[in-house]
Amino acid sequence: MNDLPDYISEEALRGFVKDALAEDVGSGDITTEAVVDETVRAEGQFLAKADGILAGLTMAEYVFSTVDDRIRCSWQCGDGGAIRAGATFGTARGPAQGLLVAERLVLNLMQRMSGIATLTHRFVDAVKGLPGQITDTRKTAPGLRRLDKWAVRLGGGTNHRLGLDDMFLVKENHIAAAGGVAQALRAADRRRQEQALPMLIEVEARTLDEVRDVLRTGCADRILLDNMVDLSVDGHAGGGRIDVSRLRAATALIDGRIPAEASGNVTLDTVRAIAETGVQYISCGALTHSVEALDISLQLRIV
Repeated sequence: MNDLPDYISEEALRGFVKDALAEDVGSGDITTEAVVDETVRAEGQFLAKADGILAGLTMAEYVFSTVDDRIRCSWQCGDGGAIRAGATFGTARGPAQGLLVAERLVLNLMQRMSGIATLTHRFVDAVKGLPGQITDTRKTAPGLRRLDKWAVRLGGGTNHRLGLDDMFLVKENHIAAAGGVAQALRAADRRRQEQALPMLIEVEARTLDEVRDVLRTGCADRILLDNMVDLSVDGHAGGGRIDVSRLRAATALIDGRIPAEASGNVTLDTVRAIAETGVQYISCGALTHSVEALDISLQLRIV
């Protein structure tokens, strides 16, 4: 099995798998128990039906071994590997009952994670040669955040904060509730110093005036330039126009004093223009909240 990312323990992963199996299997797979003899052994072949980046192979091994530790997997490539439509990329061999019980959960996890990794890879490829890193957000499926973020990493992206407890991220509503950018930043910095917390402070800015306020206050470690990419429809050409002038002005104003992150209107059509402004990070919620599963099947045969 591949190494797990540092934010996923083996204990937590096995607990997740047991809960997911309990949800799917309940008191037992009544169909499999009725029609498949427990002595039957089978081999399942994993087939990719679309081009993409594979993710979730390690998860498949955990699911199979939890269902029946006699099941063995072999792979033609590893997590994060590229696959072409029509390719058989792995097999699982063991008791047919166990393979059938595990099948749906294995495919659900592999298809979702591979879809995330594939989309992430497309974004990373779109900014190739530029310094901006593609990063995820907290717009993940409840209960699946660590797997979603693992898939982003396997696709070549980087992970933003995992939750509310590992980075100060002062956003629009925090600023409104605190009475302004400076007040919110100073309060976050005060808490960090009083409790000797190692976390970074990032702050959202939506206008050039807010960028100036952040720089004057001097407490932020990173600035999130939110919704500074404008899209307009060009009726004559039948297409659209990407305007990154506000984002470019903001990065010029920051002038490398702190890292800048761009967010909002990030698509495969806009991401390269965003990266060309010189931001260090580009966050994209679509990596995880609008994932299209990669089409993967598992075909069994008796052995």
